[in-house]
Amino acid sequence: MGLKKYVVLVVLFIVLVYGYVFSLELGDYKVTVLDISVNLPIAVWIILPLALLFIATLGHILFYGLLGSLKQRAVQKDHENMVMFIKSNLLGKTFNKKFKTPGFKSLYNVLKQFELQLKDETFSSTDEELNKIVANIKDIHNGKFVDDKSVKFTEYSDISTENIINKVNENIDFAQDVLKKSENYNINVVRQAFINVLEQKSMTTMKKLFKNIKLDKELAFRLFEKDAKNPDFGLTNEEIVKIVKDLDLTTEEYLTLAKIYETELKPDEIIALFENLSNQIEKAIPAYLHVLFEYEMIDKVREIVEATPEDEYTAFKALLDLKDAGKHYSLDSISYK
Repeated sequence: MGLKKYVVLVVLFIVLVYGYVFSLELGDYKVTVLDISVNLPIAVWIILPLALLFIATLGHILFYGLLGSLKQRAVQKDHENMVMFIKSNLLGKTFNKKFKTPGFKSLYNVLKQFELQLKDETFSSTDEELNKIVANIKDIHNGKFVDDKSVKFTEYSDISTENIINKVNENIDFAQDVLKKSENYNINVVRQAFINVLEQKSMTTMKKLFKNIKLDKELAFRLFEKDAKNPDFGLTNEEIVKIVKDLDLTTEEYLTLAKIYETELKPDEIIALFENLSNQIEKAIPAYLHVLFEYEMIDKVREIVEATPEDEYTAFKALLDLKDAGKHYSLDSISYK
């Protein structure tokens, strides 16, 4: 029974009772309480408890109806906040809403400890904004740059970084802009931009851009490999030395560097390069000796190693002894350690 029907029927019942009792002409009845007297028709005294009970019942119904409505609104609001939390999680944004109902509060406390991941299956929900967010994220995961102003990712979130990397991969001009303003971008974006520009542009372009970023060993050796193949427009010895001094290379890595350049540079150029490095960095001396051996500058090698303690550069000393004995071995067949 609806509230309106209940009110109408109760009022009708009270009126009928009143009319019937009033028709009996029972007269009046006087009630005195604490010197206060009230004289009313008996018909009124009869329906008064009914009216009070009706008012109390109606108040009870309205109170718990309002309470139920508030609970329902709280559930609805928490449902909206949960959808908002899912969107924030996917977009890499901070979520600061609070849940009011115990069920949603408990669910949120569990879910906030996870990072939501999308499955490959088709996604569908009743929330169109959520559908759009998921569609954009899937496009990004598939390597597409998404330029949708209605979906805003947190600037330094993983998904935002992935999206910018997609743009770097799609647009070589943008990759160059990233290198020009590398301080404004995530390190992973800068790395990918450097690799793409290095692969697609000339050493002339790279010489203008590589100084804008801090090279690690991997990127530096990629640059050295390209440089070695373009000696006419490549790095100067001073630029190579400056890069190397910031990398803290191992002895083996200096040897790798020597092998990169030895087939591409002119003998006097590579000898000058590694002589310069060996004068400043002790770990580069084996690489310098390697270069000298490659160009049969045996007297220079002998001059260097004979001035060192007996237990240093033993491989090179052994190779000198073999050459003196008329036996020839390649440097790759012995240890440089």
